[in-house]
Amino acid sequence: MTTVSASAPDGLPEVRAGDDLAALVAGALTDLSDGDVVVVTSKVVSKAEGRVVPGTRDEALAGETARVVARRGPTTIVRTHHGLVLAAAGIDASNVERGSVVLLPLDPDASARALRADLLGLTGRNVGVVVTDTAGRAWREGQTDLAIGAAGLVVAESFAGRVDAHGNELAVTAPAVVDEMAGLAELAQGKLGGRPVALVRGRADLVLPAGQDGPGAVSLVRAEGADMFGFGAREAVLRAVLADPADRVVFGAPAAPEELAGALHALGARTTTYDEGLEVTGEASRDLIAVLAFAHGWLLEESAGPRRLRLRPATP
Repeated sequence: MTTVSASAPDGLPEVRAGDDLAALVAGALTDLSDGDVVVVTSKVVSKAEGRVVPGTRDEALAGETARVVARRGPTTIVRTHHGLVLAAAGIDASNVERGSVVLLPLDPDASARALRADLLGLTGRNVGVVVTDTAGRAWREGQTDLAIGAAGLVVAESFAGRVDAHGNELAVTAPAVVDEMAGLAELAQGKLGGRPVALVRGRADLVLPAGQDGPGAVSLVRAEGADMFGFGAREAVLRAVLADPADRVVFGAPAAPEELAGALHALGARTTTYDEGLEVTGEASRDLIAVLAFAHGWLLEESAGPRRLRLRPATP
């Protein structure tokens, strides 16, 4: 039998800029053991690092935004400069003095590495560290905590190539174990419990030797173009129509010719191949063809005569 547990102590004082977070954590978790995982909310890390600023979420949003992913009513989902996709860039206006907001740490993985090293120095214990934040899910209601920073941990287990009990080979199974730890820790911490630090015990096999911090939580961030939902539904339509070259990377690598051809056929267009491109004929609107081409990572190359257009992939 395997047991994995999470506990969160009461009594951590209000954290302010310049506080020794490692000392506060060590004082709260007095029974640390090698192989434990210390989970801290991004909010207390940010407070200790001086990331509390005057103003409102809306006022701070532009500076924390790499690009807008989606807007619905008062909610804006953005990709932050960390690569995280979060509502309002993870800017938090709760549990902070009125008139101020808390920004995410500048480099959550670096924060986790520093805390891990300080805890080793203070306690002599080799632990993993996870920095968490709360995020929604595109396909489900509600939120859960996930890891935005990690140090000293295997962040994702890989089961690719292994065989299950029925002899089936696993292909892409890769549990994001640091996110699972973040969710487990949040159950113990609670949103209103004033318990921003938690201890997860029972997975020492995931904790790396002292001096090895691992790839960090940033390794779980999908690169631009690898995210199949890089824009919200409305934004994807708008961006394809506007065809800003800067947005090409978000739409990903060029689609296969047959995929684009299928979309064009839905417009009533006919396609034939030439070299590595497509020649399009029929009554479909040139503007609509250009929009479809952009969304699929292709360029409208030239007119090949009346009602004849040529398309080619935008990049190799």
